[in-house]
Amino acid sequence: MAVGSSNSFDLVVLGAGTGGYAAAFRAAQLGLRVALVDRYKIGGTCLHIGCIPTKAMLETADLYAKVRKAADYGLAVEVNGVDMAALAKRRDGVVERLHKGLQGLVKKHHVEFIRGVGRVVGHSKVEIALLNDAFEPDGTRSLDATDVILATGSRVKSLPGLVPDGRAIVTSDDILRSEHLPASLAVVGAGAVGVEFASFYADMGTKVTLLEYLPSLVPLEDAEVGKELERSFKRRGIDVITGARFDPAAVEVTKDGVCLMVGPEGKEPAELRAEQLLVATGRAANVEEIGLETTRATTDKGVVQVDLRSMRTAEPHLYAIGDMVGGLWLAHVAAHEGLAAVAAVANLEPEPVDYRRMPRATYSRPQIASIGRSEAECEREGIAFKTGKFPWIANGKALIGGDYEGFVKVIADAATDQVLGVHMIGPHVTDLISEASAAMLLESTAWELGAAVHPHPTLSEALGEAATLVDGWAINI
Repeated sequence: MAVGSSNSFDLVVLGAGTGGYAAAFRAAQLGLRVALVDRYKIGGTCLHIGCIPTKAMLETADLYAKVRKAADYGLAVEVNGVDMAALAKRRDGVVERLHKGLQGLVKKHHVEFIRGVGRVVGHSKVEIALLNDAFEPDGTRSLDATDVILATGSRVKSLPGLVPDGRAIVTSDDILRSEHLPASLAVVGAGAVGVEFASFYADMGTKVTLLEYLPSLVPLEDAEVGKELERSFKRRGIDVITGARFDPAAVEVTKDGVCLMVGPEGKEPAELRAEQLLVATGRAANVEEIGLETTRATTDKGVVQVDLRSMRTAEPHLYAIGDMVGGLWLAHVAAHEGLAAVAAVANLEPEPVDYRRMPRATYSRPQIASIGRSEAECEREGIAFKTGKFPWIANGKALIGGDYEGFVKVIADAATDQVLGVHMIGPHVTDLISEASAAMLLESTAWELGAAVHPHPTLSEALGEAATLVDGWAINI
């Protein structure tokens, strides 16, 4: 049957981000007739205003930082500053190339992509307000489906009383549509998004102040990682205030930017002025106006409730994945949730989603990557554990590359030696975490992780060394 010739589908996926298109493609591979619905372009937030453009910008920042140290490598190179227009052009080119690739995969898998605003009616019908190529209203269409997967993602959110205006008070969405390089920037929130942009703008020459309400940067990471990142940022000239307190409603927008009174908890606040204030205080799930009230699906604290074995909601043929179900709010996690949902739809045995085994990656300089439990989580759960920590300064490849801040830490069960968590901060750790991910999937011990041969000289040796240090028998420290 030709694509577009019927309104009846085996599966309709509402939302074409990483989770949505992964689910659609897998379902098509299994022989299902699939429609993929989104109000924007296939790829969603991650491709167009999230992961990919941000990392393209950070790649430029990393190169710029290294070129400024070219003399250390024996190179006589003159750096003439930053061309933000050229940076933005490259960023957008990377996005467009990947977007074209996804458009090709839609055709390859015979998935029908429908641009429009979708709304479920019960578990088996999706009503769509269609949009044309200019994203203008273009009629309606009603789809019938045996099963529906919701993958509507999330949106940026601000603090109560702090309203982004796209000029002085901005969000990550605003930044990723801009070619402007502010002279000074205050960043509110030191999670992954906040520290990535703080790192980027500091490398670009912007005066950056980073504000975090909690006592540590990247508060969801192992405590030692947050402390190491704070030391690194301060060495780079970034002003860091943890335990930061200010009144969002009292932030003043001036002709030159913003002004606020802020300081560490328990201390007298001081005036902070910046050309721009970036709000990086998290995201809100898109669960409104998608028809949930017509189903038995439920929400709690703003996210849809699902069975993690199948991603099924309380409505038997209705599934939900990605940011809208909470979890780790990461693109690769959404993709795996999508694959689990499709396995359930196809009556296959799904691999249950286990957030403990999902790797996390932050692309600041230095990079951060982790998987599994932190020391604090082990303590809270009453798990006796042992650790091995290996510093990058003792790794030959890190010294060769001139990037040797940070460490690799392996946490293992004290009784069984099973790997409970791996935490890294340093060079290219977002690539190295995959080995730890495989180890946790296979329920490996620290001994097995350390006994696996790591080629020399490579950065991967640091993970092997940290694993051997769990029992104190590392060679190079």
